[in-house]
Amino acid sequence: MNDFEQFKQTFFDECEELLQQFEDVAGTLQAGANDPAGLDDMFRSVHSIKAGAGAFKFDRLVKFAHELENVMDRVRSGRMELAEGDPEFIMQAGDVLQDLVAAARSGVEATAGLEDEALARLQAMLAGGAAQPAAPAQMESAGEAGSGDFRIHFRPHRAMYETANEPQLLFHALAVLGELTAKADLSKLPELAKMQPDEGYVSWQMELRGAPGLAEIEEVFEFVEGDCDLTFEPLAAAPDVAEEPAAVEAGPVDTPEAKPAAKTENSGPAAVQSTSIRVELERVDQLVDMVGELVIAQAMALDSLSELVDIRHVKQLQALEDLTMRTRQLQEGVMAVRMQPLKALFQRFPRIVRDLSRKLGKSVRLELDGEATEVDKTIIEELSDPLTHMIRNCMDHGLETPEDRLAAGKPEQGVVRLSAEHRNGRILIRVSDDGRGLNPEKVFNKAVENGLVDADAELSKEEIEALIFMPGFSTAAEISDVSGRGVGMDVVRRNIQKLGGRVTVESTEGEGSTFTLALPLTLAVLDGMLVSVAGERYVVPLSAIVETVCPDASAIRALPEGGTVMPLRGETIRLIDLCQSMNLSRLGQPEPLRKLAVIVETEFGRRVGLVVDELLGQQQVVIKSLEANYRRIEGVAGTAILGDGRVRLILDIDGLATMPVRNPDARPQDGDTANSEEATGGLSA
Repeated sequence: MNDFEQFKQTFFDECEELLQQFEDVAGTLQAGANDPAGLDDMFRSVHSIKAGAGAFKFDRLVKFAHELENVMDRVRSGRMELAEGDPEFIMQAGDVLQDLVAAARSGVEATAGLEDEALARLQAMLAGGAAQPAAPAQMESAGEAGSGDFRIHFRPHRAMYETANEPQLLFHALAVLGELTAKADLSKLPELAKMQPDEGYVSWQMELRGAPGLAEIEEVFEFVEGDCDLTFEPLAAAPDVAEEPAAVEAGPVDTPEAKPAAKTENSGPAAVQSTSIRVELERVDQLVDMVGELVIAQAMALDSLSELVDIRHVKQLQALEDLTMRTRQLQEGVMAVRMQPLKALFQRFPRIVRDLSRKLGKSVRLELDGEATEVDKTIIEELSDPLTHMIRNCMDHGLETPEDRLAAGKPEQGVVRLSAEHRNGRILIRVSDDGRGLNPEKVFNKAVENGLVDADAELSKEEIEALIFMPGFSTAAEISDVSGRGVGMDVVRRNIQKLGGRVTVESTEGEGSTFTLALPLTLAVLDGMLVSVAGERYVVPLSAIVETVCPDASAIRALPEGGTVMPLRGETIRLIDLCQSMNLSRLGQPEPLRKLAVIVETEFGRRVGLVVDELLGQQQVVIKSLEANYRRIEGVAGTAILGDGRVRLILDIDGLATMPVRNPDARPQDGDTANSEEATGGLSA
């Protein structure tokens, strides 16, 4: 890729961020007054896109962005107020802008007339807004402008060139405002041998005649403010400036067809340098993979040395411990690069709620919480579709119509809440509504009608609520473009399971429903506790472990329906025998004199005890997907390669806690391995 193509690619990457920023604020617009800071952000986004598009000769994009920029400029300056319907139109104009950017990126000409309707309305808004009185600040600037003739002193700093701003573009923008004459001051130009290519040596004295006002001139330099020395003087009051011998007469500047702006964004004072870089996600993924392999190699080295260590190998052991610490720091640093806040994802949904509420004829307010919660970027990218399905489901099925809400004694406006939090080393994302909730009888009857369950089946409330995730299930009375085809929630569950997570629903009829997504924070590395059961080793996520106890045999009680429990400080804890749950055989393995119960907490706060033979110690492991390389196994979250080079299974705590109790009589007898392989999918750890 040549330099020009690289610059173009950078421009399109920046456009994605600018368009997202525009849409984030556009979703909050309302008729009348709006947040000035948000309006400034919208203006700068469009202004920056127009500037870059002008540099690459995307004429249609420049023309449309210019009109949208003018409208946003009038709105932010107070010379125009948004009327009813205008906020929705601004969002639609943002869609058109996004389509034009996408067409430019693909190199294919956008559909003929794509922007015509929006362009006509923007021009109509400008024509209508021109008759409104200017804001006091604008009137004051116009009064200061006098005759509209100004002398401008402009000296760029080095930082201005580092941010890819060209003085020539500024001159062209000024030439649109009036008759411009510029003189270049070359007095600070050094000898060729001493010249630095990234330094700015040239300054300009300019005269601009017939400008509409000072505010319009200041707008041209808005994005280079702080990166240059800049002064404006009314020409009538300015003293004559003697022309220095080194100055070169530049003459009038030709007025271009369009006015390219100066910059992508304000970079602040000259002393402030950029503190971030743009890196392709693929490169970060490769780095994460390499660090993962390093963690495995370090574990193997430590395992090998532990078998040989004695008093003569103390120095080697100390060096290896130091390597372990440095490896962990490196791994944490690399993983931090992939962690991103959920804000960028959450900010997509105000618009979805806004559009859908209008389509459904419902008044809905979206509440966001936990936007700063950080998650692996790979997971964030996979969450957009599931969350969209869930929010649409809440609005269509969950929330009542305004009439029904008033009749039920509820506020006319419904509430959909989207929140996120960290818990036990995982991320919990909840989508809730204050609507009608699920009717268990209706859900069950619908499932029977669709042939998903038998009519005589006896299901608990939780099992009935989980039916909505089955393929083909829908309670919608008729199919629409919003819902009714019975594919949304099934897609949600499958997509979440692919990420190593799960989705559950809790509902109270007449009060609302809450959908909870439980996901790993990262798909790469895990701190785990190694446990031994019947000669096999498993990894228990360390974040889920609360404590370890040695229960007395007399304290353990069997339940009539199967399984055992034990008391622990006034709480009854269900025990899960891993040997039984994983269908292991103890052939050749002595029965431990006293078993251990590792008390773990599920994602939803429920405590259970895992009965194991021995704790082998804590270890950081690299997660490898079992589903991607084999298939999904109940009670198993993934696999890890340990220091001995063998693959071990990482236990899924919530999966084990929800597994039905196995009949002890069905466990394989000595020498019977068929059932064991069936229970673990044919895998041998």
